[in-house]
Amino acid sequence: MKRKGILIVVSGFSGAGKGTLVKRLVEKYDSYALSISATTRQPRAGEEDGREYFFLQKEQFERKIAENGLIEYACYCDNYYGTPREYVERQLADGKDVILEIEIQGALKIKEQYKDALLLFVMPPSTAELRRRLVGRGTETEEVIAKRMRRAAEEAEGIEKYEYIVVNDDLETCVTQLHEIIIAAHNTPNRNQEFIENIRTELEGEK
Repeated sequence: MKRKGILIVVSGFSGAGKGTLVKRLVEKYDSYALSISATTRQPRAGEEDGREYFFLQKEQFERKIAENGLIEYACYCDNYYGTPREYVERQLADGKDVILEIEIQGALKIKEQYKDALLLFVMPPSTAELRRRLVGRGTETEEVIAKRMRRAAEEAEGIEKYEYIVVNDDLETCVTQLHEIIIAAHNTPNRNQEFIENIRTELEGEK
């Protein structure tokens, strides 16, 4: 039986370390593909089309919206960002588990379309540690940090909509735990309906 990939949605507070976690997971195991978003913003120095993002003109992006070519999309600071459907579904068909790093609203939109999607929420071990990590970046003002903490309080209201939480305390431990959750998810009955039905049909023939 050929294994079909699972669409994995990873969300978490800013500063919880979800980006680092996902990057390490993809480095450590070869069964994952990190979804590449499309955007209408200009490439930054060192970025390549098809690696960091698929860089599109506004007209191209809006054509994809009209043709239902995106799983989800949003507009931030006058630029579109979205997840191309074709890329994701090709990777899933090839047996890759596709990881999307996305916020709560986008995650719930994806779950509506892909009932088998696995929703994971990355959390810090404590609020104090979350603040420490945001401060430790050294790139944001106290005002921005306060804004991110308020945003985290809002996002915390939606955590129960996820199937699993992962506490990112020690990175390597968390990566292993995340991988084990995904392996287990492959064996749930709802993700193996075709296999179950085939067995049932064969058993009927044995009567």
